[in-house]
Amino acid sequence: MTQEAGMGAIERLTITLPSDMAGLVKGAVDEGDYASTSEVIRDALRDWKLKRELRLHKLAELKAEIEIGMADYRAGRVVEFDAERIAEHGRELLAKRRKNAQTGRASHTASAK
Repeated sequence: MTQEAGMGAIERLTITLPSDMAGLVKGAVDEGDYASTSEVIRDALRDWKLKRELRLHKLAELKAEIEIGMADYRAGRVVEFDAERIAEHGRELLAKRRKNAQTGRASHTASAK
């Protein structure tokens, strides 16, 4: 075990990758994006860790939203399902989005002149 600047204890691992992945790792080093294959793997693992944390956070948020909905249901705070009302609401949101997009383009064009 060795110590690198800015890192905790370093442990050597041997990994096996499919040829296409190994090529990507080696290519990143060959193109000068990274100094070593280890750096590529460390960077990929940092990205994976962040993605995993975000996924877990989103899952926790979803579970909380489900619990709120279930509490509303248990308390009788529900409305009858109305597909047309939902579709109309969607059309209204889409119309607002389109209007905002057009307004944004118009103001951008005016400011560019």
